[in-house]
Amino acid sequence: MYDLKALYEARSVEDAVRLRLEHPQAQIIAGGTDVLVQMREGRRAGAELISIYGIDELRGVSLDGEGNIRIGSLTSFSHITKDPIIQKYINVLGEAVDMVGGPQIRNAGTIGGNTCNGVTSADSASTLFAWDAVIELTGEKGVRRIPIQEFYLSAGRVDIYPDEIQTAILIPRSSYENCFGHYIKYAMRNAMDIATTGCSVNVVLSGGGKTIERARIAYGVAGPVPLRAVSAEAAAKDRPLTEETAEAFAQAVLKDIRPRDSWRASKVFREHIAVELAKRCLRESVRLAGGELA
Repeated sequence: MYDLKALYEARSVEDAVRLRLEHPQAQIIAGGTDVLVQMREGRRAGAELISIYGIDELRGVSLDGEGNIRIGSLTSFSHITKDPIIQKYINVLGEAVDMVGGPQIRNAGTIGGNTCNGVTSADSASTLFAWDAVIELTGEKGVRRIPIQEFYLSAGRVDIYPDEIQTAILIPRSSYENCFGHYIKYAMRNAMDIATTGCSVNVVLSGGGKTIERARIAYGVAGPVPLRAVSAEAAAKDRPLTEETAEAFAQAVLKDIRPRDSWRASKVFREHIAVELAKRCLRESVRLAGGELA
């Protein structure tokens, strides 16, 4: 069933780095929910694989000494959704990854695999972009941390050096504190489908809950990589909670998104959906923050 040349099993992060250096052509495999499917289809015939699935230190969610949320790269989608730290501080991420595939995929698939694939439709990606996530990579020279916006280089391509593996995703305390968000995945089916467009918004309110102190918005499938709509964020900053603000926020996303025509949806339809999702996500984020649009 699988045309496999060799499988190397890493016992630690250091061991994985060593194997990467010794076998530069080998593909990293974690949960295998993408790689094994591709192999079965013949797209990776004769592949060498380095499995990091047995490195338990890369699993779990924790708070570091500065209050940043640390998500190990081998943490499954199911674990993220149910984790009490995620539920308390950034529940929207748990809701987003709970839309990935079906239960079997969510139990085996990992947050690291989802981001390292570099695809714009990944359900975790837009929320991680909207919450200013930082990617932690470990290689021969030690640990490297980069903003997720710099991690995605182009469609299907991310910034990982030949000796590195992704070890964690960090959500800075400044990104989640007093912040509330909502994610909407628009797809042709209610389950087991790839997003036509995904939108994640979060807000921090001020002025007794009457003003948007800060709004962030990110999209999947609105360009070759996930992206932030910075024009929309600027349009909402320090603005009152009104429907006029919501409309200006939503219309401004058209300055930043770059959707394309495909068999799933036309460019024009994706633009229409992007505007509507921005309004809906903003309204719900404001509600979760204790505010209401007037």
